[in-house]
Amino acid sequence: MTLLQNWIDHRWEKASSSATQQVINPATDEVLAEVPLSKAEDVDKAVQCAQKALKGWRNTPVTERIQVMFKYKQLLEENFEQIARGITQECGKTLDESRGELRRGIENVEVACGAPILIQGYHNEDIAPGIDELMIRQPVGVCAIITPFNFPAMIPLWFLPYALVCGNTVVLKPSERVPQTLVTLLNLLNQAGLPPGVANLVHGAKEVVDAILEHPLVKAVSFVGSTQVARYIYSKASQHGKRVQAQGGAKNPIIVMPDADLEMTTKIVADSAFGCAGQRCLASSLAITVGEVKDAFLDSMRAAGENRKVGNGLEEGVQMGPLINKASRDRVRGLIDIGVQQGAEVLLDGRQDFAKGSFLKPTVMTMPMESELLTTEIFGPVLGVLHFDDMDKVIEWINQGKYGNQACLFTSSGAAARKFRHEAEVGNLGINIGVAAPMAFFPFSGWKDSFFGDLHAQGRHGIEFYTQTKVVVERWPKEWSRKF
Repeated sequence: MTLLQNWIDHRWEKASSSATQQVINPATDEVLAEVPLSKAEDVDKAVQCAQKALKGWRNTPVTERIQVMFKYKQLLEENFEQIARGITQECGKTLDESRGELRRGIENVEVACGAPILIQGYHNEDIAPGIDELMIRQPVGVCAIITPFNFPAMIPLWFLPYALVCGNTVVLKPSERVPQTLVTLLNLLNQAGLPPGVANLVHGAKEVVDAILEHPLVKAVSFVGSTQVARYIYSKASQHGKRVQAQGGAKNPIIVMPDADLEMTTKIVADSAFGCAGQRCLASSLAITVGEVKDAFLDSMRAAGENRKVGNGLEEGVQMGPLINKASRDRVRGLIDIGVQQGAEVLLDGRQDFAKGSFLKPTVMTMPMESELLTTEIFGPVLGVLHFDDMDKVIEWINQGKYGNQACLFTSSGAAARKFRHEAEVGNLGINIGVAAPMAFFPFSGWKDSFFGDLHAQGRHGIEFYTQTKVVVERWPKEWSRKF
């Protein structure tokens, strides 16, 4: 059994703690490795190492820093299939889903290679006689990146390339459920020529997170996870003077108008609700029908769920893998039970027993307005369906919700689409799109309880988050004068 190690000062070393946790393939129940539950002293060692490497890396010209990223992209491409298979083994998603995740991550490496343009400041000459003023961007220092289980490659690559090209050093903390993917990514990054100490990795759980949030040398924290934890991360890190971007949970509605193309809509909604077994912050777990489309949509979604092939993501033809572990599966089953108790009608029941793995088949259920599942992030392959008579009421209902990660509208009406785009209080919007995931050169937005902070991941927001602005006012007079 492989015992994973921390990466500190350009070498793998054992954690100070003997406590470990098993890394389990959720499709087969196979134990893949053991991950150490490191202690605060391991975090301090990694942070100190990153701080020591900071001066040399920040003084490396940005044109040289991006050469590492160019090489890194090449290595990610060369090892693409191996990495994708590793993602599937660790977190259960299908191989095609893992490939898509990795492709999105690589796109962020590509965007980060544009840093010489993206980090440019600006300069005004003669703001007063003989006086010039300029703004420059400089790195913030040691940055921490805390990542979740559901996208073990993409989400680290939301943050890591931008932090590095901006001249920062980094301490990474992967999810203890899926640590091996980030180990692979870090190995390739070091092969790309990253200097010692610039990127470090510490395995662990809450003790490691708290040590990161409290460490005085950590200047910025990037996080993706549940809203509960995101709020905790944001609050605690901010109390310790750090800048924070913390992506939280969601309850993403899809609105189906009477004029929507039903065949296309059904396919896209099924992919959104059941893709990655519903374990993503952009999963559409609630469909809202408007007008007379209700019955036809319910029939089509039930058929789509029934026909979805569930199994090991490495097997040919599988369309949906397992949940991350049995505890998550049992939690989702329990939420379905609660929904039924509160008046939901189960049209398609995915609560079936499997010999191995943490599987739950697609589930479709109609929801009464009083159901708590309408505002609960289920994080599983469960689609709730709600009905309204007109679009104005839908938008009003969406806007009063506590989440604001994503909302999608299916329609043939440009007027309806524009109204939705203008009025919906949500950070990521889709029009005839089921997963409104921004490209790497756009920020991954999120409003309300779906995001805590000011600057989001990806693109220019990433560059701005990982740099601080410095304004210089200067003059070079031949003689000193106080005359203005």
